[in-house]
Amino acid sequence: MYTNTQNNVIVGELVSTPASTSPELGDGSPALIPPALAERPLIAVPEVDELASLFRVLGSDTRLRILHTIARSGEAAVTAIAEEVGASPQSVSNHLQRMADQQIVATRRDGNRIYYRLIDPCVGGLIELGLCLLGNQPPGERLG
Repeated sequence: MYTNTQNNVIVGELVSTPASTSPELGDGSPALIPPALAERPLIAVPEVDELASLFRVLGSDTRLRILHTIARSGEAAVTAIAEEVGASPQSVSNHLQRMADQQIVATRRDGNRIYYRLIDPCVGGLIELGLCLLGNQPPGERLG
């Protein structure tokens, strides 16, 4: 459901007020919808297809571990990534190629070695957000 009532945007059960005020649910508790998402028109078919394709690429446990390995080191060679995630270099290369096709990673050659680095600025945040959704806080930020 998407309606506009008295300058509030209602998305499903959540209400997001304009950016100048604090978003709230119908019961007055804070809403957790990013204002930009609430204000965005419904995702069109071509864009939703691209988004679904991206999530399929990111939906692999091995790829997520590969991305985390690269994020932790800044860049890494296939053999180092393979050792870290416990996969064969060929398997890691195949996964990296899929991620390169989605413009998530890029390469740098140094002699016979190829190093991979993240080039999509959103990927690290997306992994961190996923961990947050699971309730996993970074070690220095644990509550209690």
